[in-house]
Amino acid sequence: MSLKQQSPEIFYTYMDSPIGRLTVVASDRGLTEIRFPNHEQAAHAPSLPATARANHFVAQALVQLSTYFAGKLRDFDLTLAPQGTAFQQTVWTQLRAIPYGATASYSAIATAIGKPTAARAVGMANGKNPLPIVVPCHRIIGSNGALTGFAGGLDTKRWLLCHEQPTD
Repeated sequence: MSLKQQSPEIFYTYMDSPIGRLTVVASDRGLTEIRFPNHEQAAHAPSLPATARANHFVAQALVQLSTYFAGKLRDFDLTLAPQGTAFQQTVWTQLRAIPYGATASYSAIATAIGKPTAARAVGMANGKNPLPIVVPCHRIIGSNGALTGFAGGLDTKRWLLCHEQPTD
């Protein structure tokens, strides 16, 4: 008798947002992906089942993302289950420590995780973040203050950063 590794069930739905139609994906363990309309960041992601259906992780994400886009949520409180290497997971955890409305550089993240010479590797991990917005990779800018690459496109990154600025 052979034992097959059972792949987790995938749940997803779509969400219309100010930055386009997002695809919110979860497993039975937590939120796994947020895909932008251009879907660039999910090039190596598994394809989704033909029929969309949500679970409680997807439902919670939809509520919190809607509240975020309405300007009433600064910190997400969701069960996350992204797939990545130990280094990527470390970087993604550090990204979540960047406060709403703030930015950081790749170099600052590398220093914060105890690997000050790993700015380039941090950039690679940032680019593979499967949970943009919730794990705020849009808050990473170049050390010179310039906007750098973003899976959703620089216009989307600019919109997210402006959205997080206080309006007085």
